Amino acid sequence: MTAAGTLHLTTAREEFQAQVPSWIPIDEDVVVVGSGVAEIGLGAALLLLPKRRRGVGLLLAAFYVAIFPGNIAQYVEGVDAFGLDTDRARLIRLFFQPVLVLAALFAGGIIPRRAGRD
Repeated sequence: MTAAGTLHLTTAREEFQAQVPSWIPIDEDVVVVGSGVAEIGLGAALLLLPKRRRGVGLLLAAFYVAIFPGNIAQYVEGVDAFGLDTDRARLIRLFFQPVLVLAALFAGGIIPRRAGRD
């Protein structure tokens, strides 16, 4: 998360701007900077605040849900970014967002680790 957030603010800024849906009534750069700051904060909080892990995991999962419409818009609008230059590639990406939500819930301890087998 912190690495992705840093990319929002530096070298991949234009790529992220291309992914902001056309129907968002906020400047693309403001959305990219805001989401980058949120990603850095959530990633750092997950690492540095172990007592708040459940809450941070829930916030991270909610963040992934909140940005999912942007991924759908990228597919529907046919926007090329991050090497996703075909409808097929953009469609396949959509199936990874639920995986990220589950990973956030797992990292937050909301989805418990499986007990070891005897």
